[in-house]
Amino acid sequence: MRRAAVTGILLAGGRARRMGGGDKGLLRLAGRSLAARTLERLAAQTGAVVVNANRNRAEYERLGAAVAPDIVSDFAGPLAGIHAGMVAARTEWILSAPCDSPFFPEDLAERLWRAAAAAGAEVATARAGGRAHPVFMLAKRGLRGDLAAFLEAGGRKIDEWRNRRKWTEAEFPDAAAFANINTPEELEELGRRTGE
Repeated sequence: MRRAAVTGILLAGGRARRMGGGDKGLLRLAGRSLAARTLERLAAQTGAVVVNANRNRAEYERLGAAVAPDIVSDFAGPLAGIHAGMVAARTEWILSAPCDSPFFPEDLAERLWRAAAAAGAEVATARAGGRAHPVFMLAKRGLRGDLAAFLEAGGRKIDEWRNRRKWTEAEFPDAAAFANINTPEELEELGRRTGE
């Protein structure tokens, strides 16, 4: 895989209702924001990074990445963030990851790339422990027009859009790597579990 061919998209544009509506990406784990931790891991696997954020733009810009808010209005979910990232990217591929999963696999891009190449796929998503994790997605940037049409027609579910394309999955051995943080209790638990 050529890192330079992939732009990482950090998805931090949600409403975080289960976190009381705060900006989840700016929550801190052992002194560092979830967004900073996740962006660092994403940047190590890609040639460029973009943050999809709809609030606190200045805070995200301080992380050193371009910030792209949703183009589709009304907090349309992760697909809207992926679309915004596709529009902002200048590479052939994009790799998306949510800001609330700071310990996703360090070989995420490589495994998804291999799976896509083997299947001749336009989209590859992650699977671990018998569970799909479609928000961890490698996709061709050229699909942005099709994704825009899907969103404009009211589509919101990642798997529904993905299933319209030529897609595949990559299996990952460590399901815990995809753990995400949805509540203050989960943030506290993750800090304990990681010793941070």
